[in-house]
Amino acid sequence: MPNLIVLLVRNIRKFPASNWLILFILSLGLLSGWKCAQASTPDTAPTELKNLLTQIDTAASLGNVTKVMQFYSPNFTTGDGLTHANLEKALVGLWQRYPQLKYTTQLKSWKSEGNAIIAETVTNITSSPSPKSNNMALNATITSRQRISGTQIVRQDILTERTQLSSGAKPPQIKINLPQQVRVGQQYNFDAIVTEPLGDDFLLGTALEEPIKPEKYLSPTSVDLELLTTGGLFKVGRAPATPGSQWLSAVIFRGEGVTMVTQRLQVVK
Repeated sequence: MPNLIVLLVRNIRKFPASNWLILFILSLGLLSGWKCAQASTPDTAPTELKNLLTQIDTAASLGNVTKVMQFYSPNFTTGDGLTHANLEKALVGLWQRYPQLKYTTQLKSWKSEGNAIIAETVTNITSSPSPKSNNMALNATITSRQRISGTQIVRQDILTERTQLSSGAKPPQIKINLPQQVRVGQQYNFDAIVTEPLGDDFLLGTALEEPIKPEKYLSPTSVDLELLTTGGLFKVGRAPATPGSQWLSAVIFRGEGVTMVTQRLQVVK
């Protein structure tokens, strides 16, 4: 049995851990240049805005990069340092790997701010397994805030983010315990708990912490899986000394499947 465990670790120790994380950027909260009164709920949003959200979801679901990028300013920025140029490049790579993504965006709130519009949205992104995605199923939920000037997004900030990849006949069901926000230097717990009985199955897995930088969207990360002696991953981390955002990921493999969950952790002063 120990030899079997070693063989499993060697066979799957390199598991691609990013590239698909660019998903967050299409949490589309697009607004046009309509003259809007102060508002805070989707019910008061113009019909044109609701229609536009539907059109953008459709273009993204079709993988139409040219159409989607028309709604981003050439001076577009994000809190993670992405620009118009590397966003487009990352989206092309993403949609080649996941050609069947489906986007559904809901407007959470909106308001006028001078000549600009501020909108918060919740976007769900899903994909069924396909050969091009290594038979991975994808499910992501992202809450974001956009600043729009005229007909283009000029800035976007991600407020919360959770993405799950799974593969196999029976991928493990994982519950993540992680705060959404911590202070600089603060200690925190990151738990990834398998919620099903394990029976005779062995678990392999690892936890990964990455600072969110533009280059992380453009090149995949590999991780090493280790034998787990408990029903999940239980880690204690410490926030960096400077504010920013981190990706916390858990990868867990059992006999009939593998699951990877990534959540965003905001580090504030």
